[in-house]
Amino acid sequence: MLNQNDILKRAHTSSFWRLVLNWSLDRMIPFNRSHGFAIREIDDYRIKVLIPYKRSNFNHINGLHACALATASEFATGFILVSRLDPKKYRLIMKRLEMEYHYQGKMNAFAEFSISEEWLVENVFTPLTQSDAVEVNCVVKIHDERGNHLTTGKICWQVKDWTKVRTKGG
Repeated sequence: MLNQNDILKRAHTSSFWRLVLNWSLDRMIPFNRSHGFAIREIDDYRIKVLIPYKRSNFNHINGLHACALATASEFATGFILVSRLDPKKYRLIMKRLEMEYHYQGKMNAFAEFSISEEWLVENVFTPLTQSDAVEVNCVVKIHDERGNHLTTGKICWQVKDWTKVRTKGG
């Protein structure tokens, strides 16, 4: 039986397995289901997410809604981080989300985010040897099908080793 990592690996090169991955994500993250986000390209350190130009993503003037664009930015960055950081070892929480809107979206758009192994070492693994938690700032850009730059998202994630997590009463 395939596990999530197997499906993710196969989705790197197979449109069928990307379909399976997107179907699974719709069930695991029901809040995003109505947006219709779909991973179009993925590898170990990069993701490209479709934000469809459809009614459930519209604002009052039939453009892509600011909140749909922000949610796609959160999703793209969070997905790559979760896929690269062992969820059994690290807790990931969004601390801040800042969006800069440049152009009104009037067609399908794509959120793209990428990091590298070096980025992870420099921004996550090395700092966690000195501190209980680290904040990582991720920048994601959204462009429409014609290449117009719609948004720049800055999402700050806190990464913490589960052994350092303290809760009330615990």
